[in-house]
Amino acid sequence: MKEYLLKDALKNGYAVGAFNFANLEVLKSIIASAELTKSPVIAQMSESAISFIGEEYLKQIIIAARKQCKVPISFHLDHGKSLDSVKKAIEVGCDSVMFDGSMLPFEDNIAITKSVVDYAHERGVYVEAELGSLAGIEDDVNVDESKSFYTDPIQAKEFVEKTGVDSLAIAIGTKHGAYKFGGEAKLRFDILEEIEKLLPNTPLVLHGASGVDEKAVDKLLELGVNIKGAKGVADNLLAEASKKHICKINGDTDLRIALLIGILHNIEENNKNIDYRKYLTEGMAEITKLCANKMNLYGSSNKAN
Repeated sequence: MKEYLLKDALKNGYAVGAFNFANLEVLKSIIASAELTKSPVIAQMSESAISFIGEEYLKQIIIAARKQCKVPISFHLDHGKSLDSVKKAIEVGCDSVMFDGSMLPFEDNIAITKSVVDYAHERGVYVEAELGSLAGIEDDVNVDESKSFYTDPIQAKEFVEKTGVDSLAIAIGTKHGAYKFGGEAKLRFDILEEIEKLLPNTPLVLHGASGVDEKAVDKLLELGVNIKGAKGVADNLLAEASKKHICKINGDTDLRIALLIGILHNIEENNKNIDYRKYLTEGMAEITKLCANKMNLYGSSNKAN
């Protein structure tokens, strides 16, 4: 990752939005939102997204996006599960990679993360790792509730010191996927504050932070999509986190919902249309609006310079 993206966020008290994509249309929508708000942005992809797009296609998409994008953009591997997947992501052009060893024993997580850091740093690529485990299902992530646990601040300090990671994803109450919470989301800001004290110079990352707006859920239900019970993290919690050491906030589920709303609304209004460019354009506009709102919420607007 371009170091200044998260270092500047840490220094100036805001968070950079990191949004997942698995096709060109979603990436263009993310970039449009960053240019609209004059925000730095992180475009990230999972292992399955890389496979879906195709490595050679993705290489050229990244090259073109860097040429076209008018604000700082970084490409990032989300939830890499092995050194091999990290190598593949670096080969396609990622500026940063995440190795997710959060379900491994602590010492094993340290050992493999250190090997990833050594490999990536030799190539000028930054590394994010995870300590603590978020429950939920999303893309390549599937963690049962019983196996989730909060990040231990003392372990976090030891982990960063022994691995040399550039940023650390922590578990303070967020969850992956659309069906995150039975009740209202609560974030453990007390844990975050303890980690901040022990790691004052390390940018922290929040995974599983999709908003899953209630109005969006209601709209999908109206359009015939059974997404009843979907809940996300409230905006006020994300805004508070972004003013602390949380320098990168991930989003994926709410982008999927936004795209689907746009597509289905267009089909509903134009049921004779078979031109995918028209319904995709409306879906892309929904993503751009969503991500722009997130950037304003995280405080990254007008931070592109």
